Amino acid sequence: MRIRLDWAGDKLAQRLADIEAGLITPPTPRDASTVMVLRSGRPGPGSGVEVLMLRRVAAMKFAPGAYVFPGGSVDPADSDPEIGWQGPDPAEFGARLGASAEMARALVCAAVRETFEESGVLLAGPPGGGPPSVPSGPSWDADREALAAGAATLAGLLARRGLVLRADLLVPWARWITPEGEPRRFDARFFAAALPAGQVPTGHAAESDHIAWLRPADAIAAARAGEISLFPPTAATLNDFAMADTVVADTVVADTVVADTVAGILAAPPLIEPVLPRLVREDGQAWLYVPDEVGYPL
Repeated sequence: MRIRLDWAGDKLAQRLADIEAGLITPPTPRDASTVMVLRSGRPGPGSGVEVLMLRRVAAMKFAPGAYVFPGGSVDPADSDPEIGWQGPDPAEFGARLGASAEMARALVCAAVRETFEESGVLLAGPPGGGPPSVPSGPSWDADREALAAGAATLAGLLARRGLVLRADLLVPWARWITPEGEPRRFDARFFAAALPAGQVPTGHAAESDHIAWLRPADAIAAARAGEISLFPPTAATLNDFAMADTVVADTVVADTVVADTVAGILAAPPLIEPVLPRLVREDGQAWLYVPDEVGYPL
């Protein structure tokens, strides 16, 4: 699939020319985590699954105005061994994510931290099992703000609240690496998770100006119509979910009540192969090549 990057203008094309001439060295991708939070759709025929999406504020350096999933770069504090953990061994995550056990643990911790910071959804609970906690009230709002500002750490927050990270609620889903021509590059691992019962997502004003639950097929249709902006990894992942069968009967997965559509998605994740799109310069214009096998729908 070849995509013309009209939005990039001459700036990206010139950057590609500079890289070809050896004037610029592509940056090393930063490790990052992204989480697709899922819930059952509206009752009735054709309800299916809905995905939590955030519209990034125009002032953001990365993906301004785009509809994205919660996520961000791995921070040094995400490698803190004191972060309480419940779920599969980090080595199991690493085997699927193409990472060492240590990096896989940090990626999962970053996924939980970023999801809480950006959407208020917390994938954590008491040690030994039971349903995930419901972060609600002024004290939780203060904790979330402190975490987002770097004034608190995930390890400290969970320890003070008597909670552990629920790694068992996260399902590794995909891996996308930003093309070499981009000035900001990420090695992003995508996870899927069901919305814990009782939790209500809320956006973070500094990073998103709108929060929405969208059916994957509706989001793709809106992007095709030019109503919303989606980056290729987001669109391709939404396409995975859009192909899922619509089922509305309830079931229980990892202590969270979800619809069978969500349960089916979490129970049958795809084989993860790293996707590295290519940026090329042709006739002075920047083009993005996305591998055909990823199912890019736009």
